[in-house]
Amino acid sequence: MEYEKNYVYKLMDEGGPTDVREPYFKDAVDEMMRARTLCAKANACMPDDSSYVSYLEELFGRKLDDVRILTPFICDFGNRVTFGTGVFINHSAILSASGGIEFKDGCMAAPGLRIATINHDMNERHTKYTYGKVTICENAWIGMNVTICPGVTIGKYAVVGAGAVVTKDVPDFAVVGGVPAKVIKYLNPEEQKE
Repeated sequence: MEYEKNYVYKLMDEGGPTDVREPYFKDAVDEMMRARTLCAKANACMPDDSSYVSYLEELFGRKLDDVRILTPFICDFGNRVTFGTGVFINHSAILSASGGIEFKDGCMAAPGLRIATINHDMNERHTKYTYGKVTICENAWIGMNVTICPGVTIGKYAVVGAGAVVTKDVPDFAVVGGVPAKVIKYLNPEEQKE
């Protein structure tokens, strides 16, 4: 069967499944290799050498003058990540981004962020994958060593405590923590500043 170019991304946007044995999956493999190579080049730069940003700009296909990402940094699908303005991602982030990741304006992440947007099929785990986009809304704050699972939205001004594993959506203004993450309290929206 013949497939149109980038058909694999249509399947990813629909949640899958995709099958690594199908010819359409080559587009995904090509992007993974491009992304891994650019991340390796960025990570090979010394931290005080700002030229690493040019590799990340190539990875994401946009200028990053309004986004700050510290290395080391790993992302397997640069073409599946979008940024608003004023985003900050601290070092040691790993973005498994095939299902899509959106960072909205002003959100920030502490060191060690892990985002998964892909999962293995329970029965055909070596060949089939499913997907769920992750969205980090405006001014959300993600603590150190947080893991965010496929399909999760972190609400605006939400705070995710260090070490949390987020398996379901986090409401706006919620403070969550734990494994799995649960709501601890809510922030007062009137007290939040841009």
